[in-house]
Amino acid sequence: MKKTILPLLMALLMLSACNQSKREARLMLDRANEAYQAGRLEEAIQLADSIGVLYPKVYEVRHAANRLGYDITKSQLLRDVHFIDSVLSVKRPELEAMLPRFSYERDTAYQQTGRYLWPTQVIEKNTSRSYLRFQTEENGKMSLTSVYVGGQPIHHTSVKVSAPDGTYVETPASPDSYETTNLGLTIEKADYPQDNDGGVADFIAMHADQNLTMVFIGDHTQRVTLTPADRQACREVLELSNRLKLIKQLTEDQEENHRKIEFVDRKIQEYDNNIEN
Repeated sequence: MKKTILPLLMALLMLSACNQSKREARLMLDRANEAYQAGRLEEAIQLADSIGVLYPKVYEVRHAANRLGYDITKSQLLRDVHFIDSVLSVKRPELEAMLPRFSYERDTAYQQTGRYLWPTQVIEKNTSRSYLRFQTEENGKMSLTSVYVGGQPIHHTSVKVSAPDGTYVETPASPDSYETTNLGLTIEKADYPQDNDGGVADFIAMHADQNLTMVFIGDHTQRVTLTPADRQACREVLELSNRLKLIKQLTEDQEENHRKIEFVDRKIQEYDNNIEN
């Protein structure tokens, strides 16, 4: 008799535990649906995801939670799309209003994209002086070019910029330098990408209202003063660069969101087709 009752009791206990798991899973699914309908998307997706972890054997509820998870994910993506659209609707006109203030250069023979310079720093106006030039590509990639013009070569590969209080910044050695001569003058140029310029562009922009000096560093050194126009050029080009990079990043994020929405839509369609079959 005892041998007959014991298995029966075990079966009843297992059935009770199973029913309890189903009730708890359904309650969690109801809470997830409620949060979703109320727009609490982060809470909703956390609850939906938890069902599969806590109740992996409650298949019916787990599948319903997976289906709800797709709807929640799509809503999150659509929310992000709407937010980025709202930001772009403001930032794009601001950028378009800025661009006419800059000079745009592009050699179509070998350049796929052009670059923006502050008008006082266009090359044609600065062929006989030593200075620091600032430019940004259309994708927001900013660079600096130190231009030395003098009677003797100094073979410079970096520059140091100092403020009146003694603080200074210095570029790393340029990986891209060039030297030539013209009418008895030595012309040296060294390029520095803004993301590896030793903080020079940010330093000049922050101290644009101060008298800054720059030292060309090579086999010899040469000191020059950064003119107010050059300091303004740095500040203006840096701001344009940041705006161009922001627009580029937002546009890429938006494209990625749309790709994710297409993927989620396919998963929803596959899920619904499997249910029908």
